[in-house]
Amino acid sequence: MGLNVYLSGEIHTDWREQITEGAQGLDITFNSPVTDHDASDDCGVAILGQEPNKYWHDHKGAMVNAIRTRKGIEDADVVVVRFGEKYKQWNAAFDAGYAAALGKSLIVLHGPEHQHPLKEVDAAALAVAEQPSQVVEILRYVLTGKLPG
Repeated sequence: MGLNVYLSGEIHTDWREQITEGAQGLDITFNSPVTDHDASDDCGVAILGQEPNKYWHDHKGAMVNAIRTRKGIEDADVVVVRFGEKYKQWNAAFDAGYAAALGKSLIVLHGPEHQHPLKEVDAAALAVAEQPSQVVEILRYVLTGKLPG
């Protein structure tokens, strides 16, 4: 059995790399949104034309990015959503809700400081982890039935 895992959420730390490196040797295909912040912000206007109004600039980018995000979440067996410390990730909360609405297996990843503000998101998840290594161990267990260490 293999897994298709979509890694959603903050793009300012190396949590995706920690998970993909930790999962080496497991039958997992990883996908994610575009993590180049500038490309993600500007894709709409770069492809569809400039916008003088920042709202429409951002709107075009969000719509273009949603094509990749929807496909990734819909195709995933497991969706991991990371909430970082630096910014409020409304897009990550949206992705978690979308995954939950589709009945996807959802793993939420955040520190203890987000336990209260994310309680509804956490309630929709099948697991809530604080470290990328815990996500790796969940995926390893799902695929092999083996406990850590």
